[in-house]
Amino acid sequence: MKPVTIAIVGAGKRGEAYAEYARQHPDQLQVVAVAEPREQLRTRMAEKFGIVGNNCLSTWEELATRPKLADAVAICTQDRMHRGPVEALAPKGYAILLEKPMSPELEDCEAIIACVKKYGNLFAVCHVLLYTEIAARLRELLRGGAIGDIVSLQHLEPVAWWHQAHSFVRGNWRNAAESSFMLLAKSCHDMDLIRHLVGSRCQRVASFGSLRHFKASEKPAGAADRCLDCPKAVEAACPYSAVRSYVTNSGRDWVADYLVDVITEGRGSPENTQKALREGPYGRCVYACDNDVVDNQTVMLEYEGPVTVNFTMTAFTPTLNRQIRIFGTRGYLETDFTKIKVFDFVSESEKTYDTSITDDGESATAAGGHGGGDYYLMQAFTHAVATGDVSGIHSGPDATLESHRITFAAEQARREGRVIELRS
Repeated sequence: MKPVTIAIVGAGKRGEAYAEYARQHPDQLQVVAVAEPREQLRTRMAEKFGIVGNNCLSTWEELATRPKLADAVAICTQDRMHRGPVEALAPKGYAILLEKPMSPELEDCEAIIACVKKYGNLFAVCHVLLYTEIAARLRELLRGGAIGDIVSLQHLEPVAWWHQAHSFVRGNWRNAAESSFMLLAKSCHDMDLIRHLVGSRCQRVASFGSLRHFKASEKPAGAADRCLDCPKAVEAACPYSAVRSYVTNSGRDWVADYLVDVITEGRGSPENTQKALREGPYGRCVYACDNDVVDNQTVMLEYEGPVTVNFTMTAFTPTLNRQIRIFGTRGYLETDFTKIKVFDFVSESEKTYDTSITDDGESATAAGGHGGGDYYLMQAFTHAVATGDVSGIHSGPDATLESHRITFAAEQARREGRVIELRS
């Protein structure tokens, strides 16, 4: 069987992550085109995959004017830039892999789904949590009746204090008008995972949350607007110091790498890092940014069954490891996304399943390629394009639109302070 060919639209971190599957399995997938406005990132991907010059494009609009160049396209642009390339490329017959969320506008989400259904495209959204070893084992246990019928579920998404500061205070997802509201940007695949595990229709949603800490009123006395200008004693005592995050970085190399790779365009040096912190967004004090997305939110959901769900997203955690507890009629299950523990009410015994290391050697934490989810998503998508068998696609059009609608309803409930009834 010939390898599936794919074009990458958006050669940033997510586009690079999905393209990596072609490097690992060139017999299954080949990257043959890239559309990326940033020359350094475009050139790097072209060199890595041997993409010929006329298939190195600056924009998705250029790709849309060309005859179909590949079997599939991965659209990894910023959240508000998804609808355009989908509507332009779907009529050409591409299989489409779309980064999550589909869009920060529900109208755009519905238009995207209507478009791919109209043209019959094979379509998957990058809800990578559904493709992890953890998700596969949870599916097996729950569908097999390990804890009986699900009665209630608790899900914690710990963002981690430094990740909140990097991505949602200083970074690309800090401002809802520029990107999307927090629950959609950070937690839409958690909401999708909950929908997937519960397995029934969500009927009602309520939510509470706020921007509690990262605002001017919380700024320490004497703090400057940039960390490099902060008095040493103030900067050293601040857990959100840009110097700590991007220079000493405390072992969080991917955060420091982001500054070098994206902000200084690969020209890593102490001088360029200092320049980026002096002039760019990642050197700002977290109490002096233009962020407005929440740093904590709790969502309450009622599914058919009935099944009650409590979901909490918070910035103020030491790790990225999600936690789920599921309460059933015959047992209890909990997971920290490395191990699953199941307690059986009949035998009064507990069994532990260790999924801390996936088949490709990835750590099962969110920092480790989403627990192998990136890899297994690409495996499933590539197989579906090659064979037409979509049974391994867990994030198709209908399921994804349903979980997006739940997420939008949760944000509406938070803003309006009321319970939202979801129509069937």
